Amino acid sequence: MPNPELLRIVDGIARDKNIEREQVYTDVEQAISSALRKQFNTEDASEFTVSLERGTGDISVSRQGETIPLSKLGRIAAQTAKQVMIQLLRQDERGSIYEEYKDRVGTIITGTIARFEGGSMIVNLGRAEGIMPRGEQIPGENHQVGERVQALITEVRDTPSAVRIILSRSHPELIRRLFEREVPEVGERTIELKALAREPGHRTKIAVSSIDSKVDAVGACVGVRGSRIKNIVDELGGEKIDIVRWNESSQILISNALKPAEVAEVSLCFELGRATVVVNEDQLSLAIGKRGQNVRLAARLTGWDVDILTPAEFQAGVARLDQTLKAIEGFPPETVDKVIALGLIDVRDIEEVGVGPLVEELELAEELAQRVVERCAEDAKVWSAEQAARKEADASAKAAAASESKRALNALLGIGEPAADNAAEGAEDAGSSMPGPLEASEGGSPEVTVHQQSMRGDEDDALSPEERAVRGLAQGEPKAKELEDENAESAALAEGRGEPPAVEEAQ
Repeated sequence: MPNPELLRIVDGIARDKNIEREQVYTDVEQAISSALRKQFNTEDASEFTVSLERGTGDISVSRQGETIPLSKLGRIAAQTAKQVMIQLLRQDERGSIYEEYKDRVGTIITGTIARFEGGSMIVNLGRAEGIMPRGEQIPGENHQVGERVQALITEVRDTPSAVRIILSRSHPELIRRLFEREVPEVGERTIELKALAREPGHRTKIAVSSIDSKVDAVGACVGVRGSRIKNIVDELGGEKIDIVRWNESSQILISNALKPAEVAEVSLCFELGRATVVVNEDQLSLAIGKRGQNVRLAARLTGWDVDILTPAEFQAGVARLDQTLKAIEGFPPETVDKVIALGLIDVRDIEEVGVGPLVEELELAEELAQRVVERCAEDAKVWSAEQAARKEADASAKAAAASESKRALNALLGIGEPAADNAAEGAEDAGSSMPGPLEASEGGSPEVTVHQQSMRGDEDDALSPEERAVRGLAQGEPKAKELEDENAESAALAEGRGEPPAVEEAQ
């Protein structure tokens, strides 16, 4: 019997869940077969044959060749068919999601924050949900539910319960994909991102080069008035991005990577994989960066261990190495420059590289090379001890200066010395010393200043008229009251005698 309604339902399911229509037909047949086995209490799957006509939607059921009308299926069988159908559709949808997202690993996707589960962020991607663990989030960023967010798909896992899509905003590859989207030259591969180092939420360094001499790699990435780089920085929540020029020369690349600091000299040691960079005193803090961030990113960008020294430190190490090598019997003096040219600028470097490079690169005899390494190892221990003593002396000097500053401040504020600092003096003067203003002695009381009452009259005479008036108001104004009574009495007497006013008398 034709069933066009079933065909419309199958088409809707296939379209909404992105499942092949033929797969949905197969699921319907399997669900009905499971319901029949439940109805007749059998486990033999081959006992029943279910066929769904793709063109008309007609369903025919037979048991060992005997046709069975679907009307014989009861309520329990129908419920079983429904549950099996839901389970099969979920499996098909999970497989469809996995096939869709497994090829999108390494690309940027936009979603809406659905909720937070512990430290993880659940992002709604439409047909699926992505998980962004705390470690994949940018430190310091705060997101709200319902906010749109862009992230990089780093992994897609097909688990029995659901497809797990792992997202990241801290992955370095996110920076590359953002540049490919915002800078057309990068997307067209005219400009290539040679190297990238990132500390999420803080700073990123990128080395770029152009295959077209007419295209400025750095200028194209920055854009007109910084428009292109600004879009990327805004997307990353204000993370700073340094764009440097790539160079095949490691020395030039390291100098570029340490920008904005100006580098005076770069010495490479291929045996140790280390670059010794010499910068002037005024550029030292700029080259190191805040908490060593600039030199750390430069090292990761270039692939070299970067050691930054001042000219004085560099010359001290070279002089010590020169003195040690020339004191070794049989060591050619002219070979010292070759040692320094290999990037070995310290006696500790000789100890670290060992005998092999000295024999291969400098063509020294193995016995001589062994003596060189042993002598440098001894001097390295002496130098390390000297540096440790120097550091201890500097620390002691700083502590003494801090203690002296504290003592001077206490003296300025009138605060007595702590008992621990004056233990020796306190032992001698324990019986005669008086407690300080902020100290208390057992059984004593704070010092009290007593003013003798007999001195009040002299004190009042020394006060100005304004101060005496104020003091008189504070004491009930006895003097002001007496003065007023005297003036009133004098005026009454003058009026009674008919004496002229003082002004007419002056005339």
